[in-house]
Amino acid sequence: MGAQVLVADDDSKQAELVRLYLEREGHQVTVVHDGRAALEHARAGRPDLLVLDVMMPKVDGLDVCRVLRAEDNRVPVLMLTARSTEDDLLLGLDLGADDYLTKPYSPRELMARVRALLRRASKLSRDGERPLLVGDLTVDPVRHEVRVGDRQVECTPSEFQVLLAMAAQPERVFTRRQLLEQAYGLDGFITERTVDARVMNLRKKIEPDPRNPIYLTTVYGVGYKLSARPA
Repeated sequence: MGAQVLVADDDSKQAELVRLYLEREGHQVTVVHDGRAALEHARAGRPDLLVLDVMMPKVDGLDVCRVLRAEDNRVPVLMLTARSTEDDLLLGLDLGADDYLTKPYSPRELMARVRALLRRASKLSRDGERPLLVGDLTVDPVRHEVRVGDRQVECTPSEFQVLLAMAAQPERVFTRRQLLEQAYGLDGFITERTVDARVMNLRKKIEPDPRNPIYLTTVYGVGYKLSARPA
């Protein structure tokens, strides 16, 4: 059964091309052409995936992503943009996008990324494991919740996948490549640099002082580990 996909792009020809390829794979597609309409449809329709162009009228794609995450809307977001610098990529990820594709791109690559995001979202929704406890950090796969003590922490789907993989094996040192394989699978299109961005975002959310982390610590020359908070 196909997914419900929302495509937001002010370029009508580009949006219709994306619609065509998505519908060929059996998905049901809604197309909008500005950021305000994207917000309205994402709130009302709760799509399985949002394919979001950055440069749009009324509200740009970055602000759409920012607002949805602030509202705890966890729809996976694949961002499309003509901007190709690393700073632009990291900004999109920092605002909660799950993947980022620069223009021009091949339709085959776009569809592969869509499939990867939908698979990850489906796997996360099927997980039925007990909550994982690391010190006073709780990661609950069933409710898709993260808590530090009594404080709930909002995470994007991709951030949650990284934290879940590490919480399952506390104190294990993960290389960036291992985190990619553990959290995303070999079919992912996430780079090792993106893992660094995910860890930085998580530190902002769970650490008392992100500049001096006590949970998500760096093992220099190797990677990262998740530790119980020292007493």
